[in-house]
Parts: sequence; structure tokens; C-alpha cells
Amino acid sequence: MKPADRHKRPGALFILSGPSGVGKTTLRRKLQRKLPTLHFSVSWTTRPPRPGEQVDRDYHFVAADAFEERIAEGGFLEWARVHDAYYGTPEEPVKARLESGVNVLLDIDVQGAEQVKQKMPEAVAIFVLPPSREELERRLSRRKTESPESLRRRLANAEKELAAWPRFDYAVENRELREALADLEAIIRAQSCRVRQGKD
Repeated sequence: MKPADRHKRPGALFILSGPSGVGKTTLRRKLQRKLPTLHFSVSWTTRPPRPGEQVDRDYHFVAADAFEERIAEGGFLEWARVHDAYYGTPEEPVKARLESGVNVLLDIDVQGAEQVKQKMPEAVAIFVLPPSREELERRLSRRKTESPESLRRRLANAEKELAAWPRFDYAVENRELREALADLEAIIRAQSCRVRQGKD
């Protein structure tokens, strides 16, 4: 065995989750710039792109029939139907990266995060919290991408999702972007240096 081989280990899987409007996408993009070796797993979705989103950078935008075919094949690590659209994480690319020693980041919703933790309990689940429910509503309203009915649905769903944060490994409050980003970076750097990955 070569000396380098003795230190080679699988990559760590990180899950970034939380309710819509909490700032996950902004944090994730900035985190990618800070940690360029952290591989972002691009999810599939059947919803149309939002303003500012780039095809195949933020999501793979696919038709519903293609998504349902992948479900039938068992090709998702997690998937869900949320706000009348499908979202899912293809399993094979994630596992291939991890096996090659690359750390992987998922940016997924709360129910998806819980599916991944059931399949891969060693994954590090990070919940992004808003400073308050009022601030979350303000951020969602400021997007101006939601109809009043869609906004009501998202806020109702957020209430349910916020109850899940104690089940995660870490919680980061996104009150001030720079501080939240520093917290996320510290978690990932520390976890990447652990001798034993996952929970003891």
C-alpha cells in the first residue's frame, strides 16, 4: 500500500436545508466560492427557473415525465413533490464523488434532508434558521416571484419545516450573511478533518 493510500477516505456528505426564503441559495453560492473543492450536487426539478437561476448550475430543469421515469428506476437519493413541482437528488453522481474522496454539498428541502439521513446517517445535516418568522415572511415577499396563494402555501409549509430543526446535526441562524457563512465554513472544515465521520 502506498503511504498516501493509508490516508485516503471517502468524502463527507453535507446537507444544507431549511424553509424557503431563509437564504440557503445565497449561502450555498458564497460557500462554493470560499471552498472550491466542495462539490455541489445539482438537483433535478420540474418547476420553471426563477429570475437569476442558471440552467444546470442551480438546477437541472426537466419535464415531469422524465422525472417520474427516474423515480420508477429508483435513481434518486431523495425526492419529493413540493408546491406542485418535483425536486430530487440523483443518487449515482453523489455516491461516485464520495467514493472518490470528494466532499459533496446538497441544498435540499427539509423532507428531502430527512430522507437522505435515513439512507446515509453519516451525512452532516445543517439547518438554516431565519432570525424570526416575520423576517422569513418579509424575505419571501421581497422575492416578488410568488402569487399571494403561493406565498401563503410557502409560509404554511415553513411553519412545519421549522419544527424539524432539532433533529439536525447543526443549526445556523442566517441573521447576518457574513456570520452565517463563517459558521457554515467552520462546520465543513471541522467535519472534513474528523478521524471518524458521522455520529459516534
